[in-house]
Amino acid sequence: MTGFVLGVLSSILATMILLAAGWVRSSRPRWWLVELLSRLTGTGVRRVYRQQRSAEEDIARDLVRARWVKVLSGRGNTLTRDVFAPLWSGNVGRAESVQILLPDPDAVPGEWLAHRATDLVSVDPGFTTELLREQIRANTVYLARVSRGLPKVELRRFDLPHLYRVIVTDRAAYITFYERHGHGRHSPCLYVSAPGVLYEAALHFFTVTWAGSSPEAPEKSTRAHGQGD
Repeated sequence: MTGFVLGVLSSILATMILLAAGWVRSSRPRWWLVELLSRLTGTGVRRVYRQQRSAEEDIARDLVRARWVKVLSGRGNTLTRDVFAPLWSGNVGRAESVQILLPDPDAVPGEWLAHRATDLVSVDPGFTTELLREQIRANTVYLARVSRGLPKVELRRFDLPHLYRVIVTDRAAYITFYERHGHGRHSPCLYVSAPGVLYEAALHFFTVTWAGSSPEAPEKSTRAHGQGD
């Protein structure tokens, strides 16, 4: 009798799991279910995006509300789009401090850029180490120009493996886990709130990386842009 009851319960549980999985996967994920699990585990996860680009609307909204913003990016393409435009305007948003970390395209020997380019070439045959360097340089020049006259914006370089993109504000963090053979925009992204284990981990990761980074020389960025015109 016990075996029969356990068998029935197992079947019901399996059915419920399948239904729940299908329900969560249908259209927009049910964030409240994720939040419930987050509260039980203490991780702080509030949303899960299958692709980083799906988070852009929410990121733009949070940036307008943030008192401070910290960004570590693998290339910086998103920083040049409308999502981050409020940070470069003196009339939009309330951020008092914006810290940005981009990879150092001139690092010697530059092995991390080479590793990332090698991983991406399997899905993007036109991708090379030099192309990655040039894209980073171009984005750095853009940021140097739009932040000109904005003392609240600081831009620095780091030399580490390309594993994550981290956007941290005083309220929450967006953490993208770069897929080895895929661009960041196609990689999964977590939205975690403060306080929480993952929020504190993201903030600590940025803080430690910032401490070991090097400043971007404004005059170098200006010269680079002039050469490109």
